[in-house]
Amino acid sequence: MSVEFLHPDGMLQQTDYSPVAVGTGSRVVLLAGQAGVTPDFKPAAPDLAGQVEAALRNIIVGVRGAGGDVGDLARLTFYVVDWSVEKWDDVLAAIARVQQEEGLPDPAPPISIIGVQALFTPDFVVEIEATAVLT
Repeated sequence: MSVEFLHPDGMLQQTDYSPVAVGTGSRVVLLAGQAGVTPDFKPAAPDLAGQVEAALRNIIVGVRGAGGDVGDLARLTFYVVDWSVEKWDDVLAAIARVQQEEGLPDPAPPISIIGVQALFTPDFVVEIEATAVLT
């Protein structure tokens, strides 16, 4: 694994994701924002949790396509339409499914969530960008 997750003393000790990731590889992979879509550009689900899960799976396909794996993910940035804190449980539920089924680290890599007005089409409610460090 090329990424180490840290919870330094003095930082918020949340359990859902790590506040710090240290990459020790030689290649950086920057993934464009991935929506929760199927390969034919249709929404994979009508709801936030379903689209988060599909977007994370698309991120994993991209990392693996670059020669890495889920343990190489160093950062995830979520863009969520009409974000409110009440949506956090849906995001966590989707992350948990991908952790169980695909081996996404638990706790997850550092996460930022940014509320946006809209995405590419009105059917998309989330887009996720990712950074991975490969050895």
